[in-house]
Amino acid sequence: MRSYILGISAYYHDSSAVLLQDGEIIAAAQEERFTRTKHDSGFPRNALAYCLATANVSLPDVEYVVYYEKPLVKFERLIETYLSCAPRGSRSFLAAMPVWLKEKLYLKRLLKKELCELANCATADLPPLLFSEHHQAHAASAFFPSPFERASVLCMDGVGEWTTTSVWLGNGNRLTPQWHMDFPHSLGLLYSSFTAYAGFKVNSGEYKLMGLAPYGKPRYVKTILDNLLDLKDDGTFRLNMRYFDFAIGLFMTNRHFDTLFGSPPRIPESPLTQRDMDIARSIQDVTEDIVLRLARSVHRDLGTDNLCLAGGVALNAVANGRLLREGPFRNIWIQPAAGDAGGAVGAALAAWHQHMHNPRKPGSRDAMAGAFLGPAFSPDRILASLDSLRASYQDLPDDMLSDTVSQLLADGKVIGWFQGRMEFGPRALGNRSILGDPRQADMQSQMNRKIKFRESFRPFAPSVLEQDAADYFELDSASPYMLLVAGVKPGLRLSPTNEQESVRGLDKMSVPRSTIPAVTHVDSSARIQTVNEAANPRFYHLLRSFKDLTGCSVLVNTSFNVRGEPIVCTPEDAYRCFMNTEMDYLVLENLLLNKQEQPAWSSRGREDPAQSGSIAKSLEALRRFAFATAALIAVVFGIALPWLFGRDWRMWPWIAAIVLLIWGSAHPLSLGPVYRGWMKLALILSKVNSAILLGAVFFFMLTPAGMIMRRFGYDPLQRRALPDTISYRTASARPSVGHMGRPY
Repeated sequence: MRSYILGISAYYHDSSAVLLQDGEIIAAAQEERFTRTKHDSGFPRNALAYCLATANVSLPDVEYVVYYEKPLVKFERLIETYLSCAPRGSRSFLAAMPVWLKEKLYLKRLLKKELCELANCATADLPPLLFSEHHQAHAASAFFPSPFERASVLCMDGVGEWTTTSVWLGNGNRLTPQWHMDFPHSLGLLYSSFTAYAGFKVNSGEYKLMGLAPYGKPRYVKTILDNLLDLKDDGTFRLNMRYFDFAIGLFMTNRHFDTLFGSPPRIPESPLTQRDMDIARSIQDVTEDIVLRLARSVHRDLGTDNLCLAGGVALNAVANGRLLREGPFRNIWIQPAAGDAGGAVGAALAAWHQHMHNPRKPGSRDAMAGAFLGPAFSPDRILASLDSLRASYQDLPDDMLSDTVSQLLADGKVIGWFQGRMEFGPRALGNRSILGDPRQADMQSQMNRKIKFRESFRPFAPSVLEQDAADYFELDSASPYMLLVAGVKPGLRLSPTNEQESVRGLDKMSVPRSTIPAVTHVDSSARIQTVNEAANPRFYHLLRSFKDLTGCSVLVNTSFNVRGEPIVCTPEDAYRCFMNTEMDYLVLENLLLNKQEQPAWSSRGREDPAQSGSIAKSLEALRRFAFATAALIAVVFGIALPWLFGRDWRMWPWIAAIVLLIWGSAHPLSLGPVYRGWMKLALILSKVNSAILLGAVFFFMLTPAGMIMRRFGYDPLQRRALPDTISYRTASARPSVGHMGRPY
C-alpha cells in the first residue's frame, strides 16, 4: 500500500503544498498560481486540491499532513522581542497581536478546520498533523532531494521561529543540526532592510536590488561594516540594532539609518540615482563576503566536499556563483524553491525520513524532477479553452513546431512558451516562459518595456544547452534551476569604446557587452539555466533547433507573467497575458497562435476565472447580511416599536423584514454599499476596542516585566556586540524524539 505525505507552507508569504508518494515528490505548487494573487499567504486550498488530484487520492488516504514551522515558538519569539524592547514597539504590538490572538495561536485548530472543509470530512477522519521546525524544513528541502549521500547544509533566511542562519550535517537519511544564529541577527533581514531603503518591496524586491548592484560601486562597504554589524572571521555577526526597526517597528530601518546614509528611503517608483546603485552594490558585496566566510567555516568544521543551500538568501544567484568559484566546496546544490514555498517540501521530507525513519537513496540527479511539479493540461483541455475564447491557432507536429518557433525567434519575435507541468519555485525554466533571441541588442529593453512592464534595469536570464554552456559562460557545472551567476566568456565580450566607457548609471544598459547582449548584464555576467534532454526534452529540442538555424544555442528566458502577477498556470492565464502584452506569438503545447490573427481583445469586462469563486462568496455574504439584518429588524423593532408607540406598530417591522429578505435574496449586489458601510463601522469599533485592551496589556504588563528583566541583565535578543569573542554561533541541540507531533 502506498504512503502519502502532504507538506504545507502558509500564513506568512508564498503559501504552497507538496505531496510525497512513498517518499518521492510527485506534486508541488504555490497557491499564488491558482488565485492569481502574487505571494498569496493564505491557506493553500487550491494547491492542496491539485496535489491530491495528481495522485487521485483523498485527504483521509494521506498518512501525515506536515506544517513547515512551530507557531507557538514563533509567538514566544514575538513576546520576548517586545519584552526586550518595551516601551518601544507598541505600534508593532498593536498591529501584530490581533491576528495572533484570533488565528495563529490556534493554528493547529485552524489547519484542521481548513482541511476538513477541503476534504468535506470530520476532524476524526483527518490524518495526523505534524509540525517541523522552520529551519529543519529548509535544511530537509536542501539535503534530502539533493544527489549527495553526505553533505554540509547551510540555511540562511530572514527568520524562522528564532533561527536566522543554521548549519546541518546530512548523511543518508539523517540530518543533524550543528550550530545556528538567532534573531535579530539575520543576513536575510539585513538585505531586506536595504531592499526597503532602496524603495523596493520586502520579500519580493530583493532580486531587484541584486540586479541593480552591478550599476554601482561599493562605496558604502566600509560604512556598513563599521556601523551596522560586527562581523567575525567565521561569517557570524551581530547587527547594531540602533539602525534597524524590523524587530519592533513597522519599518525595516529608522532615522539613524537615514542619517548614516545621508537621506530618507527612496520613494517607490521614483528615479534611481547613482547613490541608490552604489548602496545596492555595497550591500551585495557585504552579503557575498558573509556567505563566503560562512561557507569556509562550515567546510572547515564538517570537512565535506558537498554543500546544500536553502532559505531566501540562497536565491541570491550572484552570491551563489561566487561561492561556486571561490568557495571551498567541490559541489553545490541549491533547492530551486529555496524560500518559504520550499518549506512545504522540506516539512514533508523531514516527516518521511526523520519522523518515520525511512531510508534515502540519492541518485545521480536530484529528486526535484527539474522543478516541473505543477499542473499540466491535456490537448483537449487547451483546445476547449481556445475555442471558448474564439482564438485562432495552428496545430503543428513536434518537429515542425521547433523549426517554426526557432525561425520566428531568429526573426526577432517574442514568444510565450507554455508546455507540460508548471514549475515549482520562483523561476520559469522552460515550461511557463517568455522567449527571445539573445543576439538582438534591443531585446532586453523591448521585453522589459512592452511585455513585462517592469523596471528597465532588470536583466534577463539565458537558457543554454547544457553541453554548450562552457562555450558561452565561465561555468563548469550544471545550473538547471537558474540559481548561479557567472561571467560571459571573454571571447564573446565586446570591448567598449572610450565614449561607452564614460557612460554612467542606467545608461550603461545601452552599451552592448557581448555577442549575446540581451542576456549579458552590465558587469558581463548572466544568471544561467542549463538545459538537458532528460529534464525537459521539448525545451531542449527547441534550443537544438535554434542552434541548428542560427549557430547560437542560447535563448532569452523570462517568466511568463507581467509585473505584479504570478507566473501563468492555465491556458486561460497564458492567453490573457499574451493578449494584454505585445508578445508576438504564443505556443500552447503544439498549438501556435499569431497575435495578428486573434479576435479583438479587451481586458475590461473579461472575468478572471480565479475570481469567480470569490464573487460567489461575496454574493453569499450579502445574502447572509440581508437575512441577519431582516432578523434584527423583526426582533428588535418588533418588540421596541409596540412598546414605545402601541400595538398598532407591531406589524410594520415584520413587513419591512420580509421585504428586505426578499429583495436581498433577489438583488444582493444592491446591498453592497450598506454592507460595506456596516463592515467599516464594525472594523473601526473592533480596532478601537482591540487597541484599548492590547495597549493596556503592553504598557501595564509587558513593559514593566521587560524593564525588570533588563534590569537584571536578561536580554533575549542579545543585541550587544562582543568585540573580544571569535564567533557568535550557538551550538544546536538535537530535537527531542517526537517533537514533530507538537506545534512547539
